Formats: sequence, structure tokens, C-alpha cells
Amino acid sequence: IEQDIGLKLDLLVVGTGQAIRLGKAGDVDAILVHSRSAEEAFVAAGYGTHRRNIMYNDFVFVGPKSDPAGIAAARTAQEALRKIADAEAAFVSRGDDSGTHNRERSLWGAIAANLDQKNGWYRSVGAGMGAALNTASGMNAYIMSDRASWLNFGNKGGLAMLYAGDPALFNQYAYLPVNPLLHRHVKTTQAKNLEAWLTSSRAKELINNYQIDGEKLFFFNAE
Repeated sequence: IEQDIGLKLDLLVVGTGQAIRLGKAGDVDAILVHSRSAEEAFVAAGYGTHRRNIMYNDFVFVGPKSDPAGIAAARTAQEALRKIADAEAAFVSRGDDSGTHNRERSLWGAIAANLDQKNGWYRSVGAGMGAALNTASGMNAYIMSDRASWLNFGNKGGLAMLYAGDPALFNQYAYLPVNPLLHRHVKTTQAKNLEAWLTSSRAKELINNYQIDGEKLFFFNAE
């Protein structure tokens, strides 16, 4: 980005919940997040000027290679979670109000699962994706991850990707500039320039060609 348009970015890599709080406080100029309901609420409340799709990937379920809950045979994401709950198989949740955590909670809610941590099998760790994956690896537990984080993760141990492909696991990333009417100090021009770059043919090429072990991590779909 700096080479293409001369814009030097100061990146804060946090979960969606924290990114939205930073945006509301005017501590950043724009956010790139992946929780549509939270994004729409952010714009509706006047904290952001608009939301714009940039790229997508998907969420996947990872777990022990032995798959004690049998989720590899599931037909839907909800069925996969029901199998985990019925088997009371160890499951690690990010528990951090991130986009991943929000999607996970909505899927659990759809099957009315009892996630009381006193049950022992469900563990909420209040951490980012890498730390949560490390915990799952150490416990040989199931976890929901975005595909890019899983492919990037180096400490897979006895874990494997076991379930993917349900449309309910679609994971859209969107760009939201912070509203200068609420926070006059935000760098509106730079935020607009970044949006123009993120939606350009140059960004499309970079996003669509980014791979790990021959597998694409993201798909450009800016509108």
C-alpha cells in the first residue's frame, strides 16, 4: 500500500469487538472487520459513514484427527455442533466478542446448546485466534476457526480440519470508515484513499493470489 499510494498504515490487529470499540471512541480512522450485524449497528448509530465489502473466506471446524464426536459426517454446521454437544467433547471458544466468536455463538444459539462452563467440555478462553488454537491443540479439543488462521497456524499437533462448506460458515470482511462528524480528528482523506486501494484491481490481484500450501485464503468481492 505504501509503495502503491504512499500511505503508511499503523495497524492494530484486534478482534472485531475491540475494533468496533476503537472506532466508536475515534481511536482509529477506519476498521476492517467481519461481523455484519455489528457493522450495520455501527453505521446505523452514526459511528461509521458506511460499510463496504472487501473480501471473504469461510469458517471451519477443527478437532482431533480421531474425531470422537464424528463431525466429519455432519451435513450442516449446526449438526456438527450438536454432535460435539451430545458427545460432550472438549470444545474451545475464543470468548472474546470477535467476529468468529459472534458467529460461533449464533450457531450454538440455533441449537439451544447448554454452554455452561461447569459442564466441563466447553471452555471459553477470552483470547485471540492463535491463542485459542494453541489451547485447542494442547487439549486435543474442537474449535471453530476462520480458514486463513487455521492454515497459518503452526502448532496443529493432533488437530485436523474436519468440517467446512456450510453456507452458514461464510465469512465476509468489510471496511468501515469512522465518521468525521463524531470525531473531527480522524484522517478522512487517508481513509478514503485506503478504501479506493482496497477496492482496486491491484488489491483484487493480491488478495486472490495470496495462498498457503497452494490454498487460497481470501476471495475479493468488493462492490
